[in-house]
Amino acid sequence: MSAAFDPRERLADLLAHARRAGADEADAVLFSGTSLSVSRRMGQIEHVERSEGRDLGLRVFVGERSAIVSASAIDEAAFADMAQRAVAMARVVPADPLSSVAPLREIPPADLDLDDPSEPDAQALGELAGIAEDAARSMPGITNTEGADAGFSRSEAVLATSRGFSGSYRRTGHSVSATALAGAGTGMQRDYDYSSAVYAADLEDPAGIGRRAAEQALARLNPTRPKTARMSVVYDPRVSASLLGHLSGAVNGASVVRGTSFLKERMGQRIFAHGVTVRDDPRRRRGLRSRPFDGEGQPTAPLDIIADGILTSWILDSRSARQLGLTSTGHAARGTSGPPGPSATNLYLEPGPLSPTELMADITEGLYVTELIGSGVNGITGDYSRGAAGFLIRNGALAEPVAEITIAGNLTDMFATLTPANDLRFRRGTDAPTIRIDGMMLAGA
Repeated sequence: MSAAFDPRERLADLLAHARRAGADEADAVLFSGTSLSVSRRMGQIEHVERSEGRDLGLRVFVGERSAIVSASAIDEAAFADMAQRAVAMARVVPADPLSSVAPLREIPPADLDLDDPSEPDAQALGELAGIAEDAARSMPGITNTEGADAGFSRSEAVLATSRGFSGSYRRTGHSVSATALAGAGTGMQRDYDYSSAVYAADLEDPAGIGRRAAEQALARLNPTRPKTARMSVVYDPRVSASLLGHLSGAVNGASVVRGTSFLKERMGQRIFAHGVTVRDDPRRRRGLRSRPFDGEGQPTAPLDIIADGILTSWILDSRSARQLGLTSTGHAARGTSGPPGPSATNLYLEPGPLSPTELMADITEGLYVTELIGSGVNGITGDYSRGAAGFLIRNGALAEPVAEITIAGNLTDMFATLTPANDLRFRRGTDAPTIRIDGMMLAGA
């Protein structure tokens, strides 16, 4: 972005045009960014892609009516026409008394450290991908790969409102991934590993990523299909976060308002066991989804959604908060072509006291899940059914690999018996340690 381009001034100009066109209130967002990615397969660079773009969105209010227009080019000469079109659209849509520009609130300072000043070029990214793939290919038994990728991105989000809010923040992202194939023909198995971080210095060793992808693929060779039974299921950290995804959907204010959440009547009640805490922290330093303010210009702050097993808060934007008679939790997310909606940021399950080995020690026969397939979860009832693959647990230790199975239960019961291990690592935007859930149904042979 050139030094002459001031995004806050541009949004202020756009809001002024909206007011002149007849808007009572308005807000505007601008997202800009660059990205570079390199793919390598079987020792050769296969794909290099670079992209740059800016996207602008304007939302106007005429009384209780609102409309949104967006553009992919920042053309000041078109601001007046853009504002006039938005106001004309707003005047013909139904009224919505629950939507409005969010009130002006102070944004506390925060040292989020989201902007890595370094920027790798294509050669550097190709070298990272090469290290990861070479490490995977060097493992005996690896017959092929789906390649390795390395990427970098830098983005900026800018928001301004007619109530006087103006703010922006920048974010960088670095990533490395590798996928390895073991075996041959119909017995071939694949697996992957990856690392993503705001700063390049926080990425995991690419050689380690490649080796883990290979080791995991080799471990999956010659899977069996166990008999149907009810047993304890242990979720590996790379799939355990999916359970938090289901929780996030159930505590989303929009779902609660629509009545499509199985937790809609459970506020203040025990959902998990004593000692279980689920926290959303939009102000974690170098967090992948950290931000100083939300999509409506409201301040962000850490929030315990589950505290000592009790459901204590919904995830709310301004509109869902008004519908529930509450206050926004600072979780509005938005794009340029749609209204804000509630969304979690850095969501995680706090670790428990036991190691994964200790967590499994008393399981005579159980299942250790490393992959989930499909999305058979009913958000209204909490019924849960997903395809899975992983390993049997026998006498507290991992045994033979298994595949082509289904695990099923109900999230209400699953949450109530959930036990977290102590191996939490922040690798994604939603993170959980190894998790044990007792009494699930495994459907196999």
